[in-house]
Amino acid sequence: MGLFGRDKKRTELLLPGRETPLPPPEFHAVFPDRPLTPPFPGGHRTIVLGLGCFWGAERLFWQTPGVWSTAVGYAGGTTPNPTYEEVCSGRTGHAEVVLVVFDPSELPLQTLLRVFWEGHDPTQGMRQGADVGTQYRSMVLYADEGQRVTAEASRDVYQEALSEAGLGPITTEIVPLGEFYYAEDYHQQYLSDAKNPYGYCGLGGTGVSCPVGLKVADQ
Repeated sequence: MGLFGRDKKRTELLLPGRETPLPPPEFHAVFPDRPLTPPFPGGHRTIVLGLGCFWGAERLFWQTPGVWSTAVGYAGGTTPNPTYEEVCSGRTGHAEVVLVVFDPSELPLQTLLRVFWEGHDPTQGMRQGADVGTQYRSMVLYADEGQRVTAEASRDVYQEALSEAGLGPITTEIVPLGEFYYAEDYHQQYLSDAKNPYGYCGLGGTGVSCPVGLKVADQ
C-alpha cells in the first residue's frame, strides 16, 4: 500500500500517471559501457534507496567502489510512470530514489547500507535539509527477505549510534519494492562531469558513523 493508501481524501488526489514508461538512456554517463536497464552481470544485486534529492544521492553511489551501475527514478508511491513534475507535486506518493547495481563480493550489502545511512540524515521525515516534501523522504526498498533483514538490523544499530549522539529516531521507511520507474534522461547521472559537474547537491549526513559487521542474512 502506498504512502497515501490508507487516506481516502489523499488517495482521491493522486495523479493517474500513464501506461507508457519514460525511456531511460541506454548507457551510464559515467560508465559508458554499462547499461541502465537489465540484464545486469551475473552475481550482481540491486537495491533501491531514497535519501533526498536523487542527483547527489546517485553520485554518492556511483563513486562507491563495488557499485557497477546506478540510475535515478521514482518508487514507493502509486502513480504509474510519473514525471518529475508530478512527483514534485506530492500527488504520486513516490520518492526520488536511486537504483544501485552492486557486486556483493566487492561491496557487501552491510557496507553499502553504511554509505546510505552516513550519506544523509535519516531522522528528518519528509525532507532532507532545505529540500522539503514527501519525495525527499528516506527509504530502503528491498528486493527480498534477506535485504529486509539486513536493512532493519543496520537501522537498529545506527539508531543506537544516533541516540548516543543525541539525535532523534530514524524515520526511514523499509518496505518491499513494488515498481521502480526510471526518471527522465536529463536526471540520469545529473552531476556527472559530462552534464553538470558544478550542479546543486543538498546531500548531507549527520556526522555519526554507522557500525558494520552485523550478523544478518547472507547477501
